[in-house]
Amino acid sequence: MSRQPISRAGYDKLRSEIQTLEDQKPAILERIKLAREEGDLKENAEYHAAREQLAHLERQIGTKRVTLSSCEIMEKSDMPKGVVAYGSQVTVKDLEDGMEEVYELVGPGEEDYEGDILKILTSSPLAQAMLGKKIGDSFEAEIPAGTLRMEVVAIQDP
Repeated sequence: MSRQPISRAGYDKLRSEIQTLEDQKPAILERIKLAREEGDLKENAEYHAAREQLAHLERQIGTKRVTLSSCEIMEKSDMPKGVVAYGSQVTVKDLEDGMEEVYELVGPGEEDYEGDILKILTSSPLAQAMLGKKIGDSFEAEIPAGTLRMEVVAIQDP
């Protein structure tokens, strides 16, 4: 499995999210303990709810830890210039309808699909298809909705 690039800020954010989740565990464990003291566990809704909450929390922590372990902190300034790479802001034109869109290639935990510049994961099919491309290069990306045919119009190096 190849390592995913991530910024120091993104790495620290993921670590902070893990710690926040870890900090919630003692309260849930206490709820389980108190519910256990009430006796019959078969029909103890509070006990079962707390156990489910703990399991959900553990899954979230595990998922974030796996993500973190698959990352490598990269300095955007060390990335190659003039080609699409981690940290690049890329303007692409859809060759079907001529619409332009701007993407920034980011690491796990840094994605944001709400702004004017869509921050997409370098591991996404679209980002994978554009990595290494230069201005004027065309590419195809297989996404769940079908095949995108795009052209790189501009690259803003990190």
